[in-house]
Amino acid sequence: MERLLQHIQEFKLHHCHAELEALIHKKREFLSQARGNFLKFRQVFENIQDHLPSSIDLKNRVVAIGAPEDLGPEESKRLYESLDQLRPWRKGPFDLFGIRIDSEWQSWMKWERLLPHIKDLRGRRILDIGSSNGYYMFRAAAHEPLMVLGLEPQSYFYYQYLVIQKFLNQGNVFCLPIPHDEWPKTGPCFDTVFCMGVLYHRPSPVDMLKSIHDSMTKGGELVLENLVLETRQNLCLFPEDRYAKMRNIYFIPDLSVMESWLCRAGFGNIRCVDLTRTSPGEQRKTRWIQTESLKDFLDPHDPDKTVEGYPAPVRAIFLAEAG
Repeated sequence: MERLLQHIQEFKLHHCHAELEALIHKKREFLSQARGNFLKFRQVFENIQDHLPSSIDLKNRVVAIGAPEDLGPEESKRLYESLDQLRPWRKGPFDLFGIRIDSEWQSWMKWERLLPHIKDLRGRRILDIGSSNGYYMFRAAAHEPLMVLGLEPQSYFYYQYLVIQKFLNQGNVFCLPIPHDEWPKTGPCFDTVFCMGVLYHRPSPVDMLKSIHDSMTKGGELVLENLVLETRQNLCLFPEDRYAKMRNIYFIPDLSVMESWLCRAGFGNIRCVDLTRTSPGEQRKTRWIQTESLKDFLDPHDPDKTVEGYPAPVRAIFLAEAG
């Protein structure tokens, strides 16, 4: 976290130096006194040895670090055991010194769906809200942005990121262990914002979109991926309890509602560039998670519905520009 402060001038964030310094100090104190999962996963991370990778590949579907021969047999075994303790690995895949992490999500599918449509990332300041273990941040880093900052409050995702960054050592990639609503009001900072798989977890989606808008430079690009209904009837699903066994799902809009939300938040040039039904080829159970996955969330007699009887998950990618 401290590395971010060291590069404030380089990343042209000097106007919010005081806010970032206060936030980082607060989080440093939290991590040093952490209990529960933050303490558990911090100890796993701290026990992982430094290894110098002979190669790094951020440009292909698998984020690959090093080769099997970079480690001795005992070193490889210890690293495998540590990575296993950081489960569940939701996003990926990764290959760390020949240890293949077959994540629940084949995240390269979403990346390849959105990449042809977004603005060139070279030289841009990027924010990734709900960045998980950093898969998308590291893929973005291959396009030579000025900086990439992730916000990730989940303990295991944050420490997965730290493990990967320990070996990659990408000087322009950072992550803070916070939810988006803890990001201070800094004014326009970011040229590109990724908000993927987050908005439906928020009880006030328009307020969140307004906050994102206010953190972006004029003409900056929002890349928004969300669960949607495949209609244009200005409808919105509000699950009674759970959706696909998830408790914290609030609003699932149809395409017209999403466009209206973005418009009300101040965005323009709004367009839907992809609409994809989630498939077992993209989200499935592997040995790197210890929980259920898509197959368990769908009605076993009708895969077009969730177990609760709602429409099965469909995700849309929207692009919009900050006004």
